[in-house]
Amino acid sequence: MNIVRENIDDLNAVIKLTIEKDDYEKRVADVLKSYQKKANMPGFRPGKVPSGLVKKMYGNAVLVDEINKLVSENLSNFLTENELNILGEPLPSESQQPIDFDTQDSFEFAFDIALSPQIEVKLTKREKIPYYTIEVTDDMVDGQIKTLTSRFGTSQNVDVVGKESLVKGDFVQVDAEGNAIEEGITAEDSVMSLAIIKDEKAKKEFVGKKVGDDIIFDPKKAFPNDTEISYLLKVTKEQAADVSGSFRFTIKEITEHIDPELNQELFDKLFGEGAVTSEEEMKTRVKEDMQKTFEMESEYRFSADAREKLTGKIEMDLPAEFLKRWMKATNRGEEQISDEQIDNDMPKFLEDLKWQLIRNEIIRTNELKIEEKDVVEFAKKSARVQFMQYGLTNLPDEHIEGYAMDMMKNQDHGRRFAEGALSEKVMEFVKESVKLDPKEISREEFNKLFENN
Repeated sequence: MNIVRENIDDLNAVIKLTIEKDDYEKRVADVLKSYQKKANMPGFRPGKVPSGLVKKMYGNAVLVDEINKLVSENLSNFLTENELNILGEPLPSESQQPIDFDTQDSFEFAFDIALSPQIEVKLTKREKIPYYTIEVTDDMVDGQIKTLTSRFGTSQNVDVVGKESLVKGDFVQVDAEGNAIEEGITAEDSVMSLAIIKDEKAKKEFVGKKVGDDIIFDPKKAFPNDTEISYLLKVTKEQAADVSGSFRFTIKEITEHIDPELNQELFDKLFGEGAVTSEEEMKTRVKEDMQKTFEMESEYRFSADAREKLTGKIEMDLPAEFLKRWMKATNRGEEQISDEQIDNDMPKFLEDLKWQLIRNEIIRTNELKIEEKDVVEFAKKSARVQFMQYGLTNLPDEHIEGYAMDMMKNQDHGRRFAEGALSEKVMEFVKESVKLDPKEISREEFNKLFENN
């Protein structure tokens, strides 16, 4: 067998394999012999089918199969032994000559490969990258406390409608004089929240009213969408779209959400027994928790800015035409991806690939590695984020770790956590190597950073 690499340019090459009869003859014979031992055909005792008949029936298929195995094995070994850093996978060459397994004794296969460009990643303190932190204001802390404590609040009947009351009552469609329209829309026991009324004039009409009072207003002006109107008037969404004019609403019940008393019992429910013992400590704890959450957002933003900085700084050529072929050849979708779609996706694909190559070079040249403890810590962090989304901020470490370890038993999750831990290590290295430009900004300003991304 002969295998060689022919360079086309710095980024493209062809690998050619020549397979001779001596390379496959014994392998094919051994497979056919095993077939003969197992063959069971009418007119012959088991295992006594003539070898010529077995070869006639299976010889060509076995030949093709064994040659394909030889090609795959030797191509893989060649790439490994020569330490070729390729992009994508080898593709059958566009210059491949037709092969006839019935008439040929030797076979030549050609594969196009794309070579990863040689790059150098130098990070110095001359590189300045912004690091944004989100300012945690007193209003933000108060809002978060209200969100956390409201889960333990109660609903209570009250006598007068307030700005955020829930009111239950009956709807009747009326004419311009306020009289009920015959065959107009009616709805009994509808419940609505004043907090979602967008028309301030209508909201003011409700505030201060009592059970038994009537309010006439236009639901189309008062509520944000047809879905809400459909729910209140108990009609379909299509019917809600055609609703017009005024309705009379007669109040039957008024309820208010009553926040829980800020006492030790509530503190223990929110933060664990004895962790917080006063309102002041609660504010401090909530602020710290918010800062931890925002720190993760700051890290994500830094990663995006660092990536943009490095991909913009480091020039590299990429074998775009080969990669287009590779994308099309390896498309796993139900429908064949079109050339137009590949062209549209190519800039983003090349940008992502460029960053991947830079990242890999940072890992290689600085010998960055992760250990099992790094993966476990990343899994625990992911678990905490999940629980925090549901307001569960006081779970003990052993619970978090147990949940993380259970997730890691799933191979897909395990690979994702390992990849995340390695990405964190890369960003830690970048952060230490460049100059950080700290900037404290508001939540609104931070959100605006992502508007054009």
